[in-house]
Amino acid sequence: MKCGQVDTSGLKVHMSRKLPFKRGSLIFAPMEGVTDEAYRLTIKELYPEWDYFNTDFLRVPSQGHYSKEKYLGHIGSSVLKDNDLLSKTGYQILTTARAQTRNSVEEIKKLPIKHLDLNLGCPSKKVNSHKGGAYLLGDLIELEKILKEIRNAFDFHFSVKIRTGYKDTNNFDELLKTIQDCGVDSVTVHGRTKEQLYKGKANWSFIKRAVEVLDIPVIGNGDLWSIEDVEEMFNQTGCHSVMLGRGALKTPWFATLYKEHKDIAIGNEAYLLEVRKQQVVDYFNRLEKNYVSLFNSRESFILGRFKSFSRYMFEDFEEADAIRSKFLRANDLKEFNSLLDQI
Repeated sequence: MKCGQVDTSGLKVHMSRKLPFKRGSLIFAPMEGVTDEAYRLTIKELYPEWDYFNTDFLRVPSQGHYSKEKYLGHIGSSVLKDNDLLSKTGYQILTTARAQTRNSVEEIKKLPIKHLDLNLGCPSKKVNSHKGGAYLLGDLIELEKILKEIRNAFDFHFSVKIRTGYKDTNNFDELLKTIQDCGVDSVTVHGRTKEQLYKGKANWSFIKRAVEVLDIPVIGNGDLWSIEDVEEMFNQTGCHSVMLGRGALKTPWFATLYKEHKDIAIGNEAYLLEVRKQQVVDYFNRLEKNYVSLFNSRESFILGRFKSFSRYMFEDFEEADAIRSKFLRANDLKEFNSLLDQI
C-alpha cells in the first residue's frame, strides 16, 4: 500500500529525520497518567542513565483547536528550558482520521520539537470506539490517511508505536509495509494485540519479524522486567533499542542498574531488593517535590498518583500484597510517607 504524494526517498540519510538516540538505547515509554512533565523531570534528575523519554499522549481534538499553551504544557516549560532533556524527549499524540491532525501538527511544529510519535497501541475501549489508538491497526485505509497527513506536515523524526494487531495478527506484514511506505522513520513494536491487553506473554517474534521486513529502526517493547529480559530481547530480535513501560514504572532506576551495576545486579535478588528499599523513598520524595513545584498539585492528586505507581513497586518484597495494600489504604500523604520510612 503506497501513500500517494509522500516522498520516502533518502530517509536514511535525511539528517532532520535522524533517530534521536543511538543503537542499544533504553527508552522510558510514554504512559498515560504517568509521564507528564513532573514525572519525566524526576526520572531525569534521579536516573539520568535513561537514554530517552516520551510525553504521554496528547489527544488531538476532533473539533476546534488547542491553545499554544496547551501544546507547550504537554511537554512542559521546564523541559523546554533544559536542552539536554528536550533533545531526549519525544512528543506523542493520539488521533483519528476525523480529528484536526494537520492543524495540531502545524502547531507542534512551532515548538522546538524534533520527534513526533503517533500512538497506535492504546487498547482503551473509549479510544478505540472513536477509531483511535490500536483500532487503526485494523483499518489501514484510515491509518494511511493519518500517516500521510502527519508526514506531509512534519519535517523531523516521525515514529509510531504499535501492537501486533487489533483483533489478530493477520495483517501484520501489510501493516509494517504501510507504515514504512508512508514515510515513518522508526517503529516501536509491543508484542501483543489489542485484544490481549497486557495478558499472557508478549510475543517477541513479531519484533524480530519487523526487524527482518523493515528498512527503518525497530524498537522492541513488552515484558521487559529485568536486565536478563533486555539482553534476551536484543539477542532474540536484533532490535535497534528497547522501550520499557510497566518495567520502568516498577523499577524507575532500571537504566542505572543496567548501565552502572549490571555485573552485580544480574540474578542477585538480595542486592536488587536492597537497592529497591533505598531508591523507593528518594523516588516518591522527589516526585512529591516536583508535583508541588511544577503543578502546585493538591495532596489528593499526588496521593492518587502515588497509589497508582505502587501497583508494581512492591512486587519483589516479602508479603508484597500486604505491603501494597497498606500503601493503597493510606488516607493522606503523611501516612503514605510514614509507610515509606518503615521500608
